[in-house]
Amino acid sequence: MSDKIKRNTASIRVLVVDDHAIIRKGLKAVLELVPDIELVGEAENGKQAVKMDRELTPDVILMDLMMPEMDGIACIKEIKTHRPEANILVLTNFAGEDMIFPAIKAGAMGYHLKDSSPEALIDAIRQVNHGVASLHPSIAKKVLDELHDPEKKQLLEDPLTQREVEILRLIAQGHENKAIAEQLVISDATVRTHVSNILGKLHLASRIQAALYALREGLATLDE
Repeated sequence: MSDKIKRNTASIRVLVVDDHAIIRKGLKAVLELVPDIELVGEAENGKQAVKMDRELTPDVILMDLMMPEMDGIACIKEIKTHRPEANILVLTNFAGEDMIFPAIKAGAMGYHLKDSSPEALIDAIRQVNHGVASLHPSIAKKVLDELHDPEKKQLLEDPLTQREVEILRLIAQGHENKAIAEQLVISDATVRTHVSNILGKLHLASRIQAALYALREGLATLDE
């Protein structure tokens, strides 16, 4: 009998992007132990990652930020431009605001540090695969502190409709578009349109930012 764990058709297909071979090897060892996750490729720089994303269309991209050829933030922007639905989870050593906010604004769905436990990383991959934002606790605190700064609040020239507020609240609660559509008895396409309108009106770049906005403005709570 083979020692390899059998994968099912619902496996989460992951592309690892990191310029350090030892990190890629370690991540491979961790991911191979998880039945519902399949490592489909490894890239050692941003340019290679962009090419492999187009070839493999992975479910989740595990992205380092400091790399040669093309850094992680530029890579995220390039991938999201070509494939807006790409789910990107940043995994880095850097917890500075000069990295966190540009990565999130570029379109990263999650941001974790390399000192995260294997269990936390696997949970983050699963969350991001389902369209749910995932932030390392220390990163989440920095993001919330930034958004709690009253000087950084922006007045909306174009207020949200009641339906958009309802959808924004559900986004903050971690619901995917499909779940939102089922709960509100509308189509997935309609939800996508509302989400796009919400991001446009709030001048935000991602669902993470929208969720944090909802929390900051009291439209949703972490207890919900």
